[in-house]
Amino acid sequence: MKHGVLLTAALAGISTLAAAQQTRPLTGKVLDSASGEALPGVNVVVQNTSIGTVTNESGAFSLNVPEGDAVTLVFSYVGYLPQTVAAGKQSNLSVRLKTDQKALDEVVVIGYGEVKKSDVTGAIVSVKEEDLKKLPTTNVMESLQGRLPGVDITRASGASGAGVNITVRGNRSLTANNGPLFIVDGVQYNSIQDINPNDIQSMEVLKDAASTAVYGARGANGVIIVTTKKGASGKTRVTVNSYIGQSEVVNYPHVLTGPEYIEQKRQANRTTGLWNSPADDPKIFGAAYQQAALANGTWTDWPKLLLRKGMQQDHQVGIAGGGDQTKFYLSFDYFNEKGVFRLDELKRYTTRFNLEHALNTKVKVGLQSQLTYYNQNARRDPLNLANKIDPLTSPTDANGNFLSILQNGRDVNPLADEQPGNYQNNVRTTRTFLTAFGAYQILPSLSLRSNLGLTLANARTGIYRGSNTIDIAGSTPQSFYGVDFNTNWSWENILNFNKSFGDHSITATAVSSLLTFNTEQETAQGRNQLLGYQLYYALANANQQMGINSAYVNSKLISFTGRVQYGYKSRYLLTLTGRQDYSSKLAAGHKGAFFPSAAVAWRLIDEGFLADQTVVSDLKLRASYGLAGNYDIPAYSSQSLLTRIPFAYGDASAPGYVYSSRIGNPDLTWEKSTTKNVGVDFGFLRGRISGSVDVYETRTRDLLIDRFLPATSGVGVITQNVGRTRNRGIEVALNGRVVDNGKVQWNVGGTWFANQEEILQLATESDDLLNGWFVGHPTRVFYDYEKIGIWQLNEADEAMRYNQKPGQIKVRDQNGDGKITAAADRKILGSALPRWSSSLNSDVTWNGFDFSMQWFVRYGQTIRYEYDQLWDPQGVENSSKQDYWTPENPTNRFPRPDASLSKSTLQNSLYGNTLAYRDGTYLKLRAVTLGYTLPTSVLQKIGFGTARVYVQGKNLWVLSHIKNYDPERAASAATSAPEQVFTSAASSSGLAVGLSPLSNPIPRVVTVGLNLSF
Repeated sequence: MKHGVLLTAALAGISTLAAAQQTRPLTGKVLDSASGEALPGVNVVVQNTSIGTVTNESGAFSLNVPEGDAVTLVFSYVGYLPQTVAAGKQSNLSVRLKTDQKALDEVVVIGYGEVKKSDVTGAIVSVKEEDLKKLPTTNVMESLQGRLPGVDITRASGASGAGVNITVRGNRSLTANNGPLFIVDGVQYNSIQDINPNDIQSMEVLKDAASTAVYGARGANGVIIVTTKKGASGKTRVTVNSYIGQSEVVNYPHVLTGPEYIEQKRQANRTTGLWNSPADDPKIFGAAYQQAALANGTWTDWPKLLLRKGMQQDHQVGIAGGGDQTKFYLSFDYFNEKGVFRLDELKRYTTRFNLEHALNTKVKVGLQSQLTYYNQNARRDPLNLANKIDPLTSPTDANGNFLSILQNGRDVNPLADEQPGNYQNNVRTTRTFLTAFGAYQILPSLSLRSNLGLTLANARTGIYRGSNTIDIAGSTPQSFYGVDFNTNWSWENILNFNKSFGDHSITATAVSSLLTFNTEQETAQGRNQLLGYQLYYALANANQQMGINSAYVNSKLISFTGRVQYGYKSRYLLTLTGRQDYSSKLAAGHKGAFFPSAAVAWRLIDEGFLADQTVVSDLKLRASYGLAGNYDIPAYSSQSLLTRIPFAYGDASAPGYVYSSRIGNPDLTWEKSTTKNVGVDFGFLRGRISGSVDVYETRTRDLLIDRFLPATSGVGVITQNVGRTRNRGIEVALNGRVVDNGKVQWNVGGTWFANQEEILQLATESDDLLNGWFVGHPTRVFYDYEKIGIWQLNEADEAMRYNQKPGQIKVRDQNGDGKITAAADRKILGSALPRWSSSLNSDVTWNGFDFSMQWFVRYGQTIRYEYDQLWDPQGVENSSKQDYWTPENPTNRFPRPDASLSKSTLQNSLYGNTLAYRDGTYLKLRAVTLGYTLPTSVLQKIGFGTARVYVQGKNLWVLSHIKNYDPERAASAATSAPEQVFTSAASSSGLAVGLSPLSNPIPRVVTVGLNLSF
C-alpha cells in the first residue's frame, strides 16, 4: 500500500513536470484599431481549450500556451468584432480590434424602402427574428407585449385563437378605428394572426407621423411592417420548430360555496324579519331539493364542472435555399388549441411560399404567398350562467339522469350545450395572400418596383342551437348559416433614386397606389328545424321565422406619395414626405387630402468633440413633425340609406322603405392628426448600454364621431367631423449587456412608456354624457357616484336625510346640498387606460443553456369588475364572495343583504354600480423559458446544424389588488368596441367602457418545445 502511494505521487510529479515543459509564456497587448487606445477587459482564449485570460487596464495580457507553432488565440470584447490570431512561434503579440458596426449598419425597413439604423430619422422600433423566438405564440404580437415602447398590447380573451388589442401611442379617435396598419411584404394585410411567427424575418413599428406619413391615411394609428423570410444562395436549409403544452385557468374568482350561499340567504331574510335562526330555514328553503341539500350537506361547484385543462401545439417546417438566380422559402405549419371549455377548439393550417428569380442583372421577379385555413368550434362562455345558479341544485336527478332544466324550474343546466347533438358553432375560414412583384434596375442609382397584391378571404359560419341549450332555453331550435367573401386588391408602383456624391447622399422615392376593398355577405336563418342532426345544412326544413339577408360593401383608396431623404457626411439627416390620399368613403368634394411631414436627425457621435472619448459610443438626436389622416369609418357614411319595413294596404302586404337610423353626411371629410416628436438614441461603454427616449404630442381635429340625434329628427345617428383630442407621452427603451465574457452572456432590457389622452373639444361646449366623453379627460373613463363606505348604525339620522338606512351604500354628496342627484353628484372616478406601462426582460446564456424571463407592469388603470356585480342582495341567485355588512360585521365594503331588494334595484337606485370600481394595476410574470442547445460537435455527427430543446411557462404569476383575477382580461372592456356597455340612466349613464369580464379567463400555459436546423 505504502509503495502504491509513493508510486502515484511520483507519477503525478512527473506529469506535472512534463506539463510545465510543454507550455511556453505568451504576452501581448490589445488596442483599438482606429484610435490605438489600449482595451482593458478583452477576453483572450486559446482556441479549442479552456486556457484564457483577460487584458489589464493597459490592454496587456500574459498566459501560458502549448508548445509549438499551432497556437491560435481568440480575442472578444463587447462592442468589437471578434478576431482570431495565429500566434505561431511568437512570444509577444500586438492585436488591433475593429469596432462592431453591425448594430449601426443594420438595415431597418421604413416603408417602400430600407435605411441603415444609424440613418433613421423617425420614431421606429425594430424587432429581429431572434427576439420573436423568445416567446413562441400563435399570435406574434402577443410575444412582443411590453417589448415595444409606446405600443399597448393585451390579449383579448382566453378563448382559443383569441386575438390581441393593439394601440400605438393611445387612442386618437372616439368612434373611428384606432388600430395600427399591418404591412406584410409591402402589402396591407388585415389579420396578423395568420402569419406564423417562425416565418417572420423582422418587424418594424413606425410610431411618429414622419415615419408613417409615407402610408398617409392608412398609417394614422401607427404602422407595423412585417418582412417574411426569403431564400438564400447555397445549401438548402431546413428548420423545424415544434412545441406542445397544457393550459389551465389558475386566476378565476369563485362564487359562494353551498354553506356560504345558505348563510347569505339567511342574512337577506333576516333583514326582512323572515329568518331569525336555523329553525326558520324551511321558510326560506322551501323547495324539496334545497331541504335535501341542507340535510345532506351537498352542493354543486358549477365552475369546476365546466373548466378543464386545455392544450396548445404548433409544428412548423421551413425550407430555404436557392442559387445565384433563384431563391425560395417554403414552410408548412399546423396549430391546434383546445380551450379551457369543451367545444372550444381551433385548428389552423398554414403554408407559405416565397420565390425570387433574377431574369438578368437588371430584372427581378418574385412572389410572396400564403394560404391559411381555420377550422374553429366556438361556444359562449357558460360561466356567466353557472356563477348565478343556486349551488344547492344538481346537474342530475336522483337517478343520475341529466337535467336540462334544473330543480329550481328556472335555470338551464350550464352543461346543456355540451350534450351530444345539442349545440354547434363552427366557423371555417380560408385566406389567401398573394403578392407578385417585378423590379427593374433602370440605372445603377434608379430602380422601379411594381407590387400587385391580392387577399382573398372567405368564411362560412354555421350555428345550431337545440331546444335544450343555454341560449334557447326550451324554445324552438334555431339554425343559422352565413357566408362572407372579401376581395382586396392593391397595386403599387415604387420609383427609387439613390445617389451618393462626396459628403452628400440622397434617396428619393415616388409611389402611386390603388387599393380596393370588397365585402359580400349572405345569411340565412330559421327556427324549428325538426331533425337536429341536420344542424344548419338543411335550412329549407326549418318552418318558422325564416330570414334571408345579403350585403355588399365596396370602397377604394387612391394615393400618390413622394419622399426625399438627404444626408450630409452621414451626420446631418433630413427626411421630407408628402402624400395625397383620396378615399371613396368620404363625401364628394372632400375625398382628397394632403399629408406632409418632415424629420431631421443629428449624429453627434460623429462630431469631432466626441472623437477622443470612450464613454459614449452612439448619440443621435431626432425631431419630426407631420400630419396624418383617418378615414376608417363604415362605408357609405356620407349617404342616407333606405331600410325596408313591413307595410300593408288593408289586408295586402307591400314593401315599405324609410331612411336607416344612420343618416348620411354630405360634408364628411378627413380626421387629421399632427404629431411632434423629439427623440434621442444613445449608447455607452462601446455599446454595452444602449437605448432611446422619445417625447411626443399628437393633436387630432375634425374627429369622426357618431353623434346621436334627438328622436324628433326621425333618425338615430350621424357621423360628423367634430371635436379635438390630444395625446402626449414619453417612451424609454434601455438595454444593457450586464455580463459578456465569452462564457456567460447576460442581457437585460427594459421599456417604460406613459401616454396621456385628453379630449379637448366635443360637438357642443358641454360634456357628452350619453357616450361617456368629457372634455379635459381621457377617451375612456368611468363616470359615476363615488362610494365612500356603508352607512353605519351610529349614522342612522344622517342616512335618513338621504332616504337611506344603515347597511346601505354611502356615496359622496359632491356639492354638499344634502341630496344626491345624477346631475350634481357624479364625477370621473378613473380611466380604463393605464397611466404607464413597463417591461423588464432578462436573457442569460451559459455553456449551451439559455434562461429568460419577461415581466410586465400596467399601472394606474381603473376597471369595473364584473365579479363584484354578481352580488345578489336577495340571496336568490348565487353571488360573488364579499365582505358584506351585518349588525355584527359593520364593514364598509359591501351593503347588507336584503331579501326585499333586487339586484337591479340595488344597481340602478341604490348606487350598486359603485361597488365594482377597482384599481386594475398589475404586475405579471409574462413568461419564463429554460432552453439547452446541444454542442455542435455532437450535432455534426448526426447531420444536424443546430438543436435546441426548451420548456416555457406563460402567464405564470400575477400580482394585483384583485384576488384570483388577471386584470389583463379587463383590457377588452377598454377597447373602442367593448364587450359590454352599461346604459343605466339612473347611475352609470353612457359609460363608454364596459365591465371587466369574467368570461374566457386567460389561462396559464406550460409548453415543451424543440428547434432544429439541418
